[in-house]
Amino acid sequence: MPAPFTLSLQDLAPIAQGTSTQQAMAETILLARDADRLGYTRLWYAEHHGMPSIASSVPEILIGSAAAATTGIRVGSGGVMLLNHAPLRIAEAYRTLEALHPGRIDLGLGRAPGGDGYAMRALKSGGGEEFSSYLAELMAFDEDSFPPDHPFSRVPVSPGGITLPPKWLLGSSGASAQAAGQIGFGYAFAAHFSHTPAAPAFAAYRDAFQPSTAFPEPRTILCLSAICAPTQEEAKFLAASQSVSWALFVTGEQRDLMPPEEAAARALSPQQQQVIEHQSSLWLVGDPEQLAATITEKAHAAGADEVMITTTIYDYTLRHRSFALLAEALGIAPRAGDELAFH
Repeated sequence: MPAPFTLSLQDLAPIAQGTSTQQAMAETILLARDADRLGYTRLWYAEHHGMPSIASSVPEILIGSAAAATTGIRVGSGGVMLLNHAPLRIAEAYRTLEALHPGRIDLGLGRAPGGDGYAMRALKSGGGEEFSSYLAELMAFDEDSFPPDHPFSRVPVSPGGITLPPKWLLGSSGASAQAAGQIGFGYAFAAHFSHTPAAPAFAAYRDAFQPSTAFPEPRTILCLSAICAPTQEEAKFLAASQSVSWALFVTGEQRDLMPPEEAAARALSPQQQQVIEHQSSLWLVGDPEQLAATITEKAHAAGADEVMITTTIYDYTLRHRSFALLAEALGIAPRAGDELAFH
């Protein structure tokens, strides 16, 4: 029986230890094709910087490549970190993508820098308090709504004759949810890294919602981290790569995603063990039946219209398998196409 929500995925373009960047990039396209055939609604790439294990630093390039390699799935940013960019540049990039792939692009916007303080300085990123002005400027460029005496009123956005794709605000609080509702955006809640419950944020979003052209009704996405394998034991084993790599990153040791065998044997400091204990409740790990039940329960409790899954597994084939197992367990109807790339 199909789940009472649509299913999407987020890809961070992980770079596994011993894998070339070229192979990791090729895998993003293979995964996009698999997700399209499996019937996933959308595929988003998250902007991250200064992280050796993640290759999604420039989402719009991945979006364009994935959209060109697929036919039905929506592709977008989840999200582009607006404070790292001039709003005009984002307006140009995502109008271009929308022109190339009309009706299949999403523009998800986040206010975090997507990296640590060093990366922020290297990017010359704006401070968080500037996000509202950046967002207003982006919308003014797209809607050609600068006052006549504003210097940017003389700057046409190229390409013209097209508007930005549907805009989503990413967040993990009632404040971001309310803001998304007030401006008529979709809203995606980051439950894959936030311990804050999503239901109050979604309620605040719906209470504040004002209809827009792209969103005549409110639309919510619950973002979850999940690792699925045929058995719970295998899923727990595969999850060691994610948990240990995260602990190392948080404590200042950056490296490519390590194999589960190495992760399981890794000696961790008390601080690193605490990091895993704190974060592990947000990582859903299990067999298809278990995860389908858990994901459905969380979506229902939050009142989500859609669930977006992110999965960190060392082996690319097993990562593809995880998405396939979840789609089948949740009753997602596949799109017509060739065999899955990982078969």
